[in-house]
Amino acid sequence: MDELLEILEENCPGVDFEGQEHLIDDGILDSLSIVMLVGALNEAYDISIGAEDLVPENFNSAEAILALVQRLEDE
Repeated sequence: MDELLEILEENCPGVDFEGQEHLIDDGILDSLSIVMLVGALNEAYDISIGAEDLVPENFNSAEAILALVQRLEDE
């Protein structure tokens, strides 16, 4: 989780990823932020986040993002 939080904070400085559970729903992350995060996550974890994974449920919290990364790493 620490590595993920570091990546998230590098790409979206000033966002409290540990304390937020509604990053998309509350408008904290926008589409540009998501695109930047997807690129960083794909590179850092050697995964491919596809269009089918670009749903709010996968990006609403750090825990949801971690679950997405872990699922894609296992595939």
